[in-house]
Amino acid sequence: MMYHLTHRSIFLKRSFPLATRLITTTTSTSSSTSTATAPATATATISSNSTVRKPTTTYRSSSASQPSSTTATKTATKAVFSKTLNQSLGNIPLESTTTTATKGLPDLPEIITKEESNTTNNDVDWTKSWHGIGSKPFNATIQTELMKELDPKDIEIKPDGLIYLPEIKYRRILTKVFGAGGWGLVPRSETIVTSSLVTREYALICHGQLVSVARGEQDYFNEGGIPTATEGCKSNALMRCCKDLGIGSELWDPVFIKKFKTTFCMDKFVEHVVTKKKKKIWLRKDRQVEYPFK
Repeated sequence: MMYHLTHRSIFLKRSFPLATRLITTTTSTSSSTSTATAPATATATISSNSTVRKPTTTYRSSSASQPSSTTATKTATKAVFSKTLNQSLGNIPLESTTTTATKGLPDLPEIITKEESNTTNNDVDWTKSWHGIGSKPFNATIQTELMKELDPKDIEIKPDGLIYLPEIKYRRILTKVFGAGGWGLVPRSETIVTSSLVTREYALICHGQLVSVARGEQDYFNEGGIPTATEGCKSNALMRCCKDLGIGSELWDPVFIKKFKTTFCMDKFVEHVVTKKKKKIWLRKDRQVEYPFK
């Protein structure tokens, strides 16, 4: 009986090979399907577990908190930068500057108006600020007075032939044009004292706006002369600042210089009283040789 069944099975495999393959393929497919289904079921079971979802929730909350921390840092940085920029702009509110930039150039006069109000309140730090420089011209009357030609009687000449206007004449012109209290000279740096020189930077302020900045200098010969040299340094800076206002501009005009020296001055050989050395000096025709020359 057993021999008969075995013989029949061999006969079927040889007679129907296609059927045998189909049976084998179907069996393997079902086996793989069952194997693939098992992990899916396990995954679904794990996903539904609330305990496993906790790390995901924790990660998202941590990730969401990072932008707020970054935003806070940026806000703090922006606040510090705004404070520094305000100081550089002469304490003008940064919001006003931003609004003006958004509106365009027609709103620029609003900034000037705010700056002028700050000036009246003495909020401008003249040791650093450049407030008002080149922002608007003075009226026609002031400009006419500033550009008036100097009276030849006020012009002096040094022994080496350099013509100049005495410092007090500059002060009188400024007071006449801007009024007493309408102008001032502000130091812009510390006083530098070397072994023989005093120097310091000053700014000329007229009617609440900066006009010019210049460095004055003055020689001295002993320590007791430092205070006097400090005042001379200030006067020298004032004369240099006034060039930007046009006061005495002809003193730097070569044509005017030659004409003035020919008309009002003369050169003369003199002798030094102490050293007995002879040299040629310049002086006005209406002046006489003075000590230490003869």
